[in-house]
Amino acid sequence: MQVQSLLLLLALILLAATTEAGKNKKEKVKKDGSECEDWRWGPCVPNSKDCGVGYREGTCKEESKKLKCKIPCNWKKKFGADCKYKFESWGGCSPQTGVKTRSGVLKKALYNAQCEEIVYVTKPCSSKIKSKSKGQ
Repeated sequence: MQVQSLLLLLALILLAATTEAGKNKKEKVKKDGSECEDWRWGPCVPNSKDCGVGYREGTCKEESKKLKCKIPCNWKKKFGADCKYKFESWGGCSPQTGVKTRSGVLKKALYNAQCEEIVYVTKPCSSKIKSKSKGQ
């Protein structure tokens, strides 16, 4: 009977020790990560020139982080790389100004970016006249 009691006691001690070890690992993971949920992110700042790989800085209370980011070199710099728009088709060419216009509606603002709801872009009208009389 004493042997069984001793084995039961030993099993309980081992169970308690492994439970404590599991708790310590979970706490350690939490300390390495951030518990803060209200991060404020700045714009992506390229390492050189005005496009390519760079970093964005974020702050939350007294914490700060840097994340890698990338601004494509063909991006419309006027809107910022963190503002994503859905553009409609190009309008007709204005004979007075020689440009055509289209608008874009904000689809997504990344990293709490301050984006305009609607943006307008223009481009010069093409001087080429497309003909549909091919193959005649």
